[in-house]
Order: sequence, then structure tokens, then C-alpha cells
Amino acid sequence: MEQTKTIGFLQNRKNSSASHEAGFSVMAFLLALALSTTLLHAAGFEKEAKTRETRVLISSEKPLSTGSNTLELGIVDKGGTLTDAHVSVKVFMPAMPGMPAMESTSEAKLLKNGKYSVEVNFSMSGTWQLHIFIAPPSKKTVRVKTSVNI
Repeated sequence: MEQTKTIGFLQNRKNSSASHEAGFSVMAFLLALALSTTLLHAAGFEKEAKTRETRVLISSEKPLSTGSNTLELGIVDKGGTLTDAHVSVKVFMPAMPGMPAMESTSEAKLLKNGKYSVEVNFSMSGTWQLHIFIAPPSKKTVRVKTSVNI
């Protein structure tokens, strides 16, 4: 009888240990999933905006936030990558009840890799409109519109 109790106790302990290990594995998996999601979210910002003939890839090394942000613009039209255009970006938030409209315009600089860099300022959280003005030499200026949430 004593031996049966001991065997029963050991089997219960073994089952308890196995369920503890399974619970630990589930917790480790959930922790790894949460960390990877956080790291992916913090990887930066990327968005594509386009018209019929022009496509702009807007990206940032960091997630967009209130204050100053550096955007990188990759611009492609039906002739290929644009590397000689005059580019400016207007960011604005329309007026709302109890709040005036906010707006700023910045000139983009051509980088060595054929992309453009521009500093923009989002003075508060919310939905901001972006108008990207692209003026290639001897062509009509193109306006590409999109929005971002800060």
C-alpha cells in the first residue's frame, strides 16, 4: 500500500512538472511574440503615394512622431527614377472647431542615392495631410497627395 501511494505521488509530480514546463513554454512564446511585434513596430515608417504617372515612396528610419521628422522620398515617374527635380513638401492639418489650421512647407534635398530628404514638423498628434510637389526640369509640376497619422 505504501509503495502504491509513492508511485501515485511520483506520477502526479511528473504530470505537474510536465504541465509546468508546458506553461513555461507558452509564456516564453508569448513574450517572444510581444517583443518581436514591438521591435517591428519601432522599425520606422514607410508609405507609398501615387498619381497616374508618378509614384513616391515615403520612408523614415524612425516611426513618425510629433516634432521634427526626417522623411526620405523615392520618386519614380513613367521615365524612371527622378534625380533632377525640385521637390517640396507641404504638411498641414485643416482647421477644426476651436483650433486654427496648421501648415508648413519644406524644400527637399537630393541625396547621393537618387532619393530626396526633407525635414517636416508635425506640431501635434492627429491626421496630417502631405502634398509633395515635384517639378522636373522642363515638365509640369506634379502634386502627390497622401496623409499620415501621428
